[in-house]
Parts: sequence; structure tokens; C-alpha cells
Amino acid sequence: MRGDLEWETIPGLVRAAAERYADVEAVVEGRTRVTYAELGARVERAAAACVANGVRTGDRVAIWAPNTLDWMASALGAVSAGAVLVPLNTRFKGTEAAYVLARSRTKLLFVTGTFLGTSYVASLRRACAESEEPADAGADAATRAGRGAGPLPGLPHLEQVVVLSDDAPADFRTWKDFLASGDGVGEAEVRAQAAALDPSAPSDIIFTSGTTGRPKGAVITHAQTLRAYDVWCELAGLREGDRYLIVNPFFHTFGYKAGVIACLMRGATMIPQPVFTVDTVLANVASERISVLPGPPTLHQSLLDHPHRDAYDLSALRLVVTGAAVVPLLLVERLRAELGVGTVLTAYGLSEASGIVTMCRRGDEPDVIASTSGRAIPGTQVRVVDGEGTAVAPGVPGEVLVRGFNVMRGYYEDTAATSEAMTPDGWLRTGDIGVLDAAGNLRITDRIKDMFIVGGFNAYPAEIEQLLGLHPDIADVAVIGVPDARLGEVGKAYVVRRPGVPLTGDDLIAWARREMANYKVPRAVEFVGELPRNASGKVVKGELRKRR
Repeated sequence: MRGDLEWETIPGLVRAAAERYADVEAVVEGRTRVTYAELGARVERAAAACVANGVRTGDRVAIWAPNTLDWMASALGAVSAGAVLVPLNTRFKGTEAAYVLARSRTKLLFVTGTFLGTSYVASLRRACAESEEPADAGADAATRAGRGAGPLPGLPHLEQVVVLSDDAPADFRTWKDFLASGDGVGEAEVRAQAAALDPSAPSDIIFTSGTTGRPKGAVITHAQTLRAYDVWCELAGLREGDRYLIVNPFFHTFGYKAGVIACLMRGATMIPQPVFTVDTVLANVASERISVLPGPPTLHQSLLDHPHRDAYDLSALRLVVTGAAVVPLLLVERLRAELGVGTVLTAYGLSEASGIVTMCRRGDEPDVIASTSGRAIPGTQVRVVDGEGTAVAPGVPGEVLVRGFNVMRGYYEDTAATSEAMTPDGWLRTGDIGVLDAAGNLRITDRIKDMFIVGGFNAYPAEIEQLLGLHPDIADVAVIGVPDARLGEVGKAYVVRRPGVPLTGDDLIAWARREMANYKVPRAVEFVGELPRNASGKVVKGELRKRR
């Protein structure tokens, strides 16, 4: 790890990369190829436009778009103007996005045009039109009334929406028009605003759902981000000259920080892929001589099992980092033997801990890599405790706690949730159950919060239950994760219908696909007369799991 971390802030990192790796290819997007110097210029122009449009230190700027060069330029430009970045999940529906925008009081939103056949602009407009107040959390009626109307009803803090496209509807702006608005802002003004940032200032708010069913925003600082991903680069062995296919979505820490930020640190070339298809991955790996390919185990499994894999030259692959699910030992062995991947590592993290808690080391045995998520990263501590908070012996399961520089500053404007997640002496309660071995390697065995992972995406039953509960024909509902051969786990809903309604499982699934991100949609529905509950009225999900 670099001891000085000379960058201090993310805009400092962008400028340093533009100077240090000026002529190195930074991003490849189709026929577009830009160097680090050119990427730095794009980021600075986006920052100037943000300054021209009133973005000031601490303002929240959101981005709702897939992995593209424009995502990088707009997001890093906003952060360089002093903004706190709020990435939105591209799987969100309009109502889900509107909640996060309102909860964070976002001032400026960058949004894609049409992606995967969906107009995000139309989806957001529809959600705002259907709701008088999409959740302008924390503000009373008098405060809201005095703010005036923005481009979207119910989101009074949102002053501008910029569409990352050549076309934009009325009241919104195109990306080209937005960039042009900053042409009168000088380089000195932009750099002065970036230089005024303190390393301890928030760099982003990553919204993650919890047991309450409402997303909470984990606040992470510039210093935390830079230190954590300098460590990641060192442990993974990322280096200048690497060509990194970023399939993990930028809205997720794994894509943005272990991807974009890490590449900026080491001068690696980024090849963003907006949508995962195994054919596109194979084509990119072969044509761009990809050497680094992090992602969930399902990505690598589908690569290995592709019937035409031998038609592609995958010989440049040298580094794979995976996690988010159980990693079969056979997968590690096949990556090494069949593809010749020299380094295969597993890791564990969560948004509340800057996305990284433990990581295997190069040279670890294959069974350690496959059966554990490695050891605590330098500068942090991991322990496993019982219900009383007492550390348990190696090999004994308990709740995983983490403490160190990587732990969030708290949930955004939510002291109650922060107090619940953090102990008075600084330990973060992860809500995950794990086991430490004698060498300090961590194995995650269960999730206290009932979270399950669908193809690499965290799905939270309480949030899904809350959304399903909006269906007019549902009286009661509980969701659990069940095994799935392709996605690892998927949701199953146990539903109590209202008397006399003809609701079918297919009807409910079709409705859910319109109302929530696809990974949250239950794949199976079972109708029951009532849900099993304990004396305090809580659903006993253990009984439901026995039925599956």
C-alpha cells in the first residue's frame, strides 16, 4: 500500500492519474478510445458544468445510468465539484428511484435515456405523477411549500435532470447542453472548489436496504474510499498495463470503487460493459485482451461453461476477484487449469464498510480461497460474537463485526439506524453470521437479516414484502430466499389473499415485475391461509423455510 496516499481526495486522484498516465489508454467504449489525459479533461468539463449550475460542496448529485464513459465523466465531475455522489441501482423502478432522490434531497440528477427497453425518464415521471409526495423525508409541510417546484412533482430539492443523451424532454437537459453551460467557468475556479474538499468529507452515499424495508444511505468519505481501494489494488495485484473489463455495475461499490477508482490508482485500462451477457464478455475478453475480470461466481461459471468458449482467445486473463456467494472449489480450480488464470481471489464486504472487509491473499491455497472470504484487510479488525456480544472461539458461528477505517460515518441523517448498526466502541454489526478459522479467515454461513443474493444482487425480504403489500389483493405476505441453479438464490413469496379475490401466482409475479427491480421479483408464489407467527406477532420464517 502506498503510505502517503498523495491523492487525498477523489478529484485529486483523477488529476494525478491524468498527469501520471497521460498517454495511457483509460477507457474503451466501442469505437471510442480515450487516454487518461482525455478522461481528465472530460471530468474537468463536467465539473465546470456542475459549478456553473450551482453545485456546491456537500450537495447531493445522483446518477441513474449503466456502465458507460459518460457515467464516469458525470459522476467524477460531480465529485470534483464537491458533490456527494448518490448512485442509483439501474434495476430500480421509478418509485424506488424517487424514494432515494427524495430521501437524499438530491439537487442534480444524471439519468440515462432508454436502457434495456425502458425509458428511465418516463418511469421517473410516471412515479412522481402518481405520488403527491414520493417521500420528501425529514421536511415538514411548511418547509416543502417554500421550496418551489422542480422539474419533477414531489421532488422539490431536485433542481435539474440531465439526460445522458442527445435528446431530452421538456424541463430536462441534454448532456451536451449541460456541458456547454460550464464553458464560462475557468479551470482555476473548478480546481479551487475541488482543492477545498477535506479528505474526511463524504464522497458518496450508497443506499442499501435493511430489515426495515426502506433503503438507508451509508456515508463514505474520500479518505476511506482511497485507503480501502489502495489496499484492494495491493492485495489483488492490479497494475499499470492491465485491461479491466468492468461488468459489475457502477452503482455498486464493486463496480465503481474496485473498478473505476482502482483503475485510476494504477493506470489500468477500463472497458465498461453495460449489460452482462456471456457472449459479450467472451468477445470483449478476446478482442481487448482483458487481463482482469472481477465479478460474481455466476459470471465466471457461465464463461467456463459456454459451448463456444474455445473459439475465443482468453489467454490474457490473469486476475479474477469474486465473492457475493459461495465459491465452489471446482470453479477456482477450473479458472486456473482451463483458463490459466494466475490469481483467483475471494473477498467479502458490505456498503457500510466501504465495500471491503476481508480478502484472500495471493498465494493462498485453493481450498482457502473457495471456502472462505479471506482475512481482515490491513488496518481493520474482524471478530465473531455471540448474542451477548462476546467473542467466540475459532470455528464457532456468530455475528460478524468489523471495526476500522473502512466503517461508514453512519447512515445519512438517520441516527437511530446508525446507533442500531454501530456499537459505542465503533464496531459495525454486519448482520451476517460467520465463522473465523485459526488463521483469521472468515466464512460467511448465514444472514441474520434474511438477505439473499440473486445473481450477485442483494435482495432484502422486508423491502420486497413492503412492495408486495401494496397489491390491493394481498392481506399478508412473507418472502424468503430459496436455492436456484442459475442465480444462486431467488425469492419465494408466501401470500395470504384477501377474501374472495382470484389472484394467481402468475398475476402477482407480473405485477411485481412492473413495480420493482427484476432481481427482487419472487420467482415462486405459494398461497397460504395464514403466516406462522410467534407470540410477539413476528413471522417465523424458519417454518416457511422448512416448507420449501
